Amino acid sequence: MKLINIGFGNMVSAGRLIAIVSPESAPVKRIIQEARDQGLLIDATYGRRTRAVLVADSGHIILSAIQPETVAHRLDVREEEDGMTEDVADDA
Repeated sequence: MKLINIGFGNMVSAGRLIAIVSPESAPVKRIIQEARDQGLLIDATYGRRTRAVLVADSGHIILSAIQPETVAHRLDVREEEDGMTEDVADDA
């Protein structure tokens, strides 16, 4: 299981993420409110401004205080590290 740091030591399973989006648009705000009403909202902002909204395949919506680009970069870096590890293991 690959975990991605979404800020303040909070981790999310990379394999469960469907989307990483910015919270400014009306449709995303509506998704956040619906998740809150259904009990599927996870607020990992520690009281700070929401900068990224992560959508999980379970229907959970996760709020993060770091930029969507930063979360995506951490996901890419993690995948590259795992790919390099697998390549080394394949060569052995």
